[in-house]
Amino acid sequence: MDQTGLVLEGGGMRGLYTAGVLEYFMEQDLYFPYVIGVSAGACMAATYLSRQKGRNKKVNVDLVSDPRFLSFRNYIARREIFGMDFLFDLIPNQIVPYDFHTYLEGKEQFVVVATDCHTGKSTYYHKKEVGSDLLTVLRASSSLPFIARTVTYNGSELLDGGLSDPIPVKKAQQDGFKKNVIIMTKEARDRLQRSKWSRVMPVMCRKYPKVAPLLQERYKLYNDTLRYIESEKKKGSLYVLQPSKDIAVKRIEREQSKLLALFDLGYDDAKHHYDQLKEFIEK
Repeated sequence: MDQTGLVLEGGGMRGLYTAGVLEYFMEQDLYFPYVIGVSAGACMAATYLSRQKGRNKKVNVDLVSDPRFLSFRNYIARREIFGMDFLFDLIPNQIVPYDFHTYLEGKEQFVVVATDCHTGKSTYYHKKEVGSDLLTVLRASSSLPFIARTVTYNGSELLDGGLSDPIPVKKAQQDGFKKNVIIMTKEARDRLQRSKWSRVMPVMCRKYPKVAPLLQERYKLYNDTLRYIESEKKKGSLYVLQPSKDIAVKRIEREQSKLLALFDLGYDDAKHHYDQLKEFIEK
C-alpha cells in the first residue's frame, strides 16, 4: 500500500463518478499515500483527504441547482459558467465548511495539476508547498478556457490542468509511485475527437498563444495517454476504475437525478472492484 498512488482524471460534473468511488474508499478507510488530481478530480480528492464523508455529494448534487453554482447568469455577469467565487470561497468557507485542519494534518502527499498560460506547460502544486492556499490551486486546476478566468498564483497565470496533463499517471511514476490506481470519468471506449473549433483557437487565445496549441492538440494528448495507460495495465502496474455503464452526464450538467446516478455508479463500481483492488494494492 505504501507504494501505490491514486491518479484522478477531471471531467467537470462527470467528476461525480470519482466522488462516488472516493466515498466508498472513505467508508472502507482506504487512503493512498500519494494522490494526484486534475480539475474535478483534484476537487473530489480534497474532500477525500479531509475525510469528510458525504461532503462531495452535498456540494455537487445538493447545491448544483443554485444559480450561483452553474448558470448562464454567471457568464453574463462574470464571464464564467461555473461560479468560481461561490465554489472556491463561499461553499468551503461558509456553506459546507472544508476541514482544513484534518487535511493539513494528514500524512498523504497531494499534488494538484494546473497549466501555465505563458509556457503551456504543466505545473504541479504539492501539498507541502501550497499549504493553506489549497483553494486557490484547486480553482486554477478547474478553470476551463473560455468559461472561467485565469487564476494568478505565485506570479503564474494558470488554467485547467487537463489541458497539459489530463491523466497524470506519468507524474505519479516520476514521483516514485510505480504502481497506481486510476479513476477515470469516461467509459473505456471513449476517445476524444479533434474540436470543430480548432482552426479559430489561435484567434480565441491571442492573449495566451501557448494555450491555443494545447486546445488544438488536446485530443491527441488524451488519446496518447489512454494508449500509455493500456500498455501499463498489461505490465500489471495500473488498476483502472471507470464507469461500467453509460450515464449521460455532460461536463456541464445541472440535472440532479443524473448526477446522483453517476455518484451511485461510482460507489457501486468501487464496491464491486474492492476485493480485486485490494489484491492489486497488496501484491
